[in-house]
Parts: sequence; structure tokens; C-alpha cells
Amino acid sequence: MAQGRLYLLPNTISDGDWQNVIPAGVQEKAMPIRNFIVEDIRTARRFLRKIGFDASFEDVQFFELNKHTLEHDIPSFLEPLKQGFDMAIISESGLPCVADPGNLVVEIAQNQSIEIIPLVGPSSLFLALMASGFNGQNFAFIGYLPIETGAKLKALKQLENRIHNEHQTQMFIEAPYRNQKLFEFIVQHAQANTKLCIAKEISGENQWIKTKSIHDWKKQKVDIQKQNTIFLLYK
Repeated sequence: MAQGRLYLLPNTISDGDWQNVIPAGVQEKAMPIRNFIVEDIRTARRFLRKIGFDASFEDVQFFELNKHTLEHDIPSFLEPLKQGFDMAIISESGLPCVADPGNLVVEIAQNQSIEIIPLVGPSSLFLALMASGFNGQNFAFIGYLPIETGAKLKALKQLENRIHNEHQTQMFIEAPYRNQKLFEFIVQHAQANTKLCIAKEISGENQWIKTKSIHDWKKQKVDIQKQNTIFLLYK
């Protein structure tokens, strides 16, 4: 029996018309699938209904992959593939496996020679990079800065060194409820000529993307608290 295929199914990244960011081909691929690996079942169901998935959820199997998942349980998620059924990983936002735990499943699938099919969709990281005016030839996404002040200051200085020595754009995120404090920290401690791009609610109705020097950011009031935001630094 042939193994099923593992689709990497992109999600929307902001409220609004899903058809603006999810290609019709992605929707078509999702319709016949009945086994999904997701971070949260409730939000995954909401997304599937939004894109027209009309099967009864009583006939659908969801495997939750999040911080509560035990690592030794993950290989069992792939059993439907071994039985010949296609599966899909759905990210909570944007692309699976990019700032997303889906890579843990894909690593196992690769080791088992399962066919992986990534589908086109939105990435807040790349959309922010596109709109920042920063170097798109050499860039790094570093996830989260440390929470502790001393470690965070050290990390910020290291990022600025990479910017100037390697001409590398630095990209990072924060939990939405800590966005405002992180912005204020950067403005307080980064060099005046360092450039910061704030990209919030990308592809949504409240999208706002702005690049300024730290010197100029100090003159502007910014409210990004509890809003999905990408931070980018460059010289």
C-alpha cells in the first residue's frame, strides 16, 4: 500500500477575506483530507469552515501539536499516512514549520520517506521583509529576544553587530502582550542610527508597516500592544 502525502497547509495571518491570501488550489487540496495535525483544534476547525470545508468534523481526526504534546507521542500522528491516507499540517498563523512546531512532524516524515507537499500561502515574516526596505539577500529570523533585561540588552547589541558587520537584516517577534515594552526597550537601547521596521497586523484591515531610524522613532507614539507584530532591524 502506498503511503499518503503530507500537505503543509497555510493559514491566514490576520482577519479579513481569506481569498486575498490563500490560493484556490490550497482550498481544493484541503477539501478531501480527513486527518489534520494542528496546534489548536478549535481554531483549526474555524479556519477550515472559513475556507469552505463542509465535511462533518465527526469524520475528521485532529492531532494536537503544541507545548503540551509529549515528544514520544508525535510519531503516532503519522499512522494515517502509513495507511495510505493524506494528511495536512495547519499552522495557527501563516506557514507551517516557520516559527511553528510542525517541523517536528516533517522531520519524522522525511526520515520515513513520506512525500511532503508545501503549499503556497502568506508569511508575515517575508511580507514584512518585503515592505521594510531592508536587505532581502541576507537576513535572519531569530525568534524571540530573551525576557531578562540584561540578556535582552546583550542580544540587542549582538544583533546590531551583525547588522553592521555582516549587513544582515535581523527579524524577531514577541508575545503580543509584550510588544509595547519591547518597542520601548529597543528605542531606549539601540543606536540612534539603527533602523527599525514595525510591521503589525500584516494583510489585515489594520495593517501598518513603517521603517524609521531609532532617532526618529523616539519622536513618534506607537501602539502595538496585543497586535501581531514583526520587528526588523537594519543599518
